[in-house]
Amino acid sequence: MSENFRLEEAVEFAENPEPRCPCVLLLDTSGSMAGEPLRALQSGLETFKFDLLLDDLAKKRVEVAVITFDAQIQIVRDFSTADQFTAPTLTAQGNTRMGAAIHEALDLVEARKRLYRSYGISYYRPWVFMITDGEPEGESEGVVQRAIQRIQTEEDQKRVAFFSVGVQGANMDRLRTLTVRAPLKLRGLNFKEMFLWLSASMQRVSQSKLDEQVSLPPPGWGQL
Repeated sequence: MSENFRLEEAVEFAENPEPRCPCVLLLDTSGSMAGEPLRALQSGLETFKFDLLLDDLAKKRVEVAVITFDAQIQIVRDFSTADQFTAPTLTAQGNTRMGAAIHEALDLVEARKRLYRSYGISYYRPWVFMITDGEPEGESEGVVQRAIQRIQTEEDQKRVAFFSVGVQGANMDRLRTLTVRAPLKLRGLNFKEMFLWLSASMQRVSQSKLDEQVSLPPPGWGQL
């Protein structure tokens, strides 16, 4: 890590010492998402940002990162508070390396928590929010099984809350084997309502006490 980057971090946390509420958006950008699904997802990201900005506390506490996965896994936006977040431009191609992407998301969360601790910044339980229209492919089953085990361990030890959403075409039976929490199936391409729900949930968490159990709004955009 460069000295300039460390200085930027030190300034950021000095200027904004609020507790952080980290959220990783883990987005499937495989070829099957091309066209209307990806456009709706892109629009939903913009809605997410602007809705968070309406809450003066959430925009300083909620930190958003974006990882895309297809044949490649990319951190297209590293963590930044909502007031600094810009939605990336998404493109669709390739297959669905979901297992490797889950590992990347959990690694990113762990690195961020270490950074918070090094600067004395408290934090809420991180969220990983995965959106996919498929199932793992293009990688070994061992990678997927290790990802499943990591999710189980992180959830059991209350270190991460991992959510998954299936878009039209997603293998919901397969998604149920991946995560502790039951996946939700998005109604149509209702990404806007889904991201408004996510924003409202993040706002509730960011306004709560650390380690407080928070009741989330009902997800009217999805179904089990």
